[in-house]
Amino acid sequence: MKTFIPKKETVVRKWYLVDATDKVLGRLASRISLVLQGKHKPSYSPHIDMGDFVVVINAEKIKITGKKLESKVYESHSLYPRGLKVKSLEKLMQTKPEDVMMRAVKTMLPFNKLRARRMKKLKVYKGSEHPHKNVKLELINLTK
Repeated sequence: MKTFIPKKETVVRKWYLVDATDKVLGRLASRISLVLQGKHKPSYSPHIDMGDFVVVINAEKIKITGKKLESKVYESHSLYPRGLKVKSLEKLMQTKPEDVMMRAVKTMLPFNKLRARRMKKLKVYKGSEHPHKNVKLELINLTK
């Protein structure tokens, strides 16, 4: 019996649709990261980007547990003096709920050279409308 080693040319990608309504942010983000990495496939190989495309809708209806809405903050620095920018999770959920989902999934992915390529396969939308109507989307339930 020979060992099967997948090649990047032989990877078949699917498109999955995820409805984020009343799903917990962290649990959903960790399961989306597994699909983006391709770990749900039996032919998974860590050195090849085998992940599928994921379209997340209703990002504004995601559930956040505990007191994270009031206490969690996102920080960024411009590397200039007094360049620290601080945004609370509550304010970010009101203005850009897509960014909250994107940041959560990005931190769940491994820190390597494939990370940016995998993040390009994630599409997050605020409402239930999305521009991927012409692609055959498969509805997937990522809660267990």
